[in-house]
Amino acid sequence: MGDSPDNSDAPPWQGEEQDSAPSAAELEAAGQNSMFGDPAAAEDTAAPAPSAPPPPVSAPSESSSQPYRVLARKYRPQTFSQLIGQEPMVRTLANAIERDRLAHAFLMTGVRGVGKTSTARLIAKSLNCIGPDGQGGPTIDPCGQCEPCTAIAEGRHIDVIEMDAASHTGVDDVREIIEAVRYAAVSARFKIYIIDEVHMLSRNAFNALLKTLEEPPAHVKFLFATTEVDKLPVTVLSRTQRFDLRRIPADLLQKHFGWVCEQEQVEAEDEALAMIAAAAEGSVRDGLSILDQAIAHADLDADGKVTATRVRDMLGLADKGAQRRMFGTILEGDAKALLAAIEDQYSLGVEPLALVRSQMELAHRITLAQLGGSLPGAVSEEEQAALTAWGEQLSQGQLHRLWQLLLKAYEEVKTAPDPLVSAQMGLLRLLHASELPDPGKLVKTLEILTANPPVQSPAPPPSDDPAATPTGEAGAEVPAPSDFASLVDRVEQAGHGFAASIMRLQLRVIECEERRLVFSRASSYTEEIAPQLREALLAATGQRWQLEERDWVDAPPSLMEQAEAREEEKKARIDGHPLVAATKTAFPDAEIIPEEETGAPRPQWSKSA
Repeated sequence: MGDSPDNSDAPPWQGEEQDSAPSAAELEAAGQNSMFGDPAAAEDTAAPAPSAPPPPVSAPSESSSQPYRVLARKYRPQTFSQLIGQEPMVRTLANAIERDRLAHAFLMTGVRGVGKTSTARLIAKSLNCIGPDGQGGPTIDPCGQCEPCTAIAEGRHIDVIEMDAASHTGVDDVREIIEAVRYAAVSARFKIYIIDEVHMLSRNAFNALLKTLEEPPAHVKFLFATTEVDKLPVTVLSRTQRFDLRRIPADLLQKHFGWVCEQEQVEAEDEALAMIAAAAEGSVRDGLSILDQAIAHADLDADGKVTATRVRDMLGLADKGAQRRMFGTILEGDAKALLAAIEDQYSLGVEPLALVRSQMELAHRITLAQLGGSLPGAVSEEEQAALTAWGEQLSQGQLHRLWQLLLKAYEEVKTAPDPLVSAQMGLLRLLHASELPDPGKLVKTLEILTANPPVQSPAPPPSDDPAATPTGEAGAEVPAPSDFASLVDRVEQAGHGFAASIMRLQLRVIECEERRLVFSRASSYTEEIAPQLREALLAATGQRWQLEERDWVDAPPSLMEQAEAREEEKKARIDGHPLVAATKTAFPDAEIIPEEETGAPRPQWSKSA
């Protein structure tokens, strides 16, 4: 039982003989050595003296004989108090332990790097902790000193089995678990199975596990972790107690990264930590990996300080001052200055997608500043003043239209073969969109113009002189156009469509009586049509017609000319409508396009609509 790396002569839970508690670094190093062997450089050296016990939230000390460990592993939480951002889950587990209402299966789900596997290991510690005196029970605050706690931290506890479902996906791996759960725990209170990335198990493996998962022995607990909970069968979800681990807020991540820098004795600017927290997107592991890279990227001549400039260069982000200057050129409508700003940022290594995204973030921040909301991330006094000024200058409608145009540009840049050209065209589109009138103001203008329509010149009164009218002559008895039109329809129905077209287009009818048709034609029509018309009229009426063509100057218009005149009159009435006149006042170059030319289907109106 004396397998602790710090004291091999006496059990560590005997308080009077126990040395100082090992650090988290030593615990993890012991776990690595138990699996992969001791480092070659430390094989013949004596074990270092144990360090003093750290405070509850202190930095894990690192032995000089151990290789460098990345921050994401070095600062893995060892207690629930070090697990940031998951207070509801911790509270639920604490109440369950205190009331002895522990479920037999837990499912931790969430995005990468929020603490799913770490939570599973902490639960294993909490359930198996026996306290420094060996008399303790399950607790939400494991001591970290007893044999079960140290063995679980080192990854060598025989009753805590951790399995990676990504590499053990088959039903045979699950059968081993089913066979092993029948046996009681060797030394711990509970036998615990931690299955990471459980969604990778095959369907047959899930089916084989269902019965055991539903009614396991009292000494067995299952802890599942997954990033894709939607891939788990419903039958598995219904048999587990689910905890959705939340993304860590950016301000909490920034504070945590600041504490890590203090433990690492590294200076870092607040703006740099805010950039790293924003780039982490709620993941502690991602943020610590970026922070690790930023520390290595820091200039040694500046005492290794993590600066915002270095982080910005490392992440390929646009400078905030350059972002604001570019946004100002957009609002001013200066196309040349905008293209120059885009070129400058691109030459510095800023990706076009990041350029557009920075403008989207500015539009969002201006909206929040306008509404009096809290701004995400650190905001300097200069930025706060600029955001406030733009919030007073722009209306909410303009900001929303600006956001929509930027969002469209962002999607175009993502899929464009040349992202830089797409970013330039997308941002230039904002300049032209700024020239358009505001829809709300346009509606108000239309309402005002409708209430006070512009003065229209009166149309000339109809003349009583028959010679002045386009539909008749003095003393001539012209038949109603509908009579001749019906005759043309009968000709067309008789199968003489070409003759009917000639009658509509060319004939200016002077007289249309029974079997007699007197007409005139424009001077541009010179071909002989009488034989074709006689044949068509004979087929349509069964009678032979007498046709007479005259050179009549004041002849009434043809059917086609009458239809065109009606269209012109209809268009004149539309143009004279107050709403149309107001719209043309707001949009001088606008044109009215007939619906049949647009190809759009005609809407089906109803009274209910």
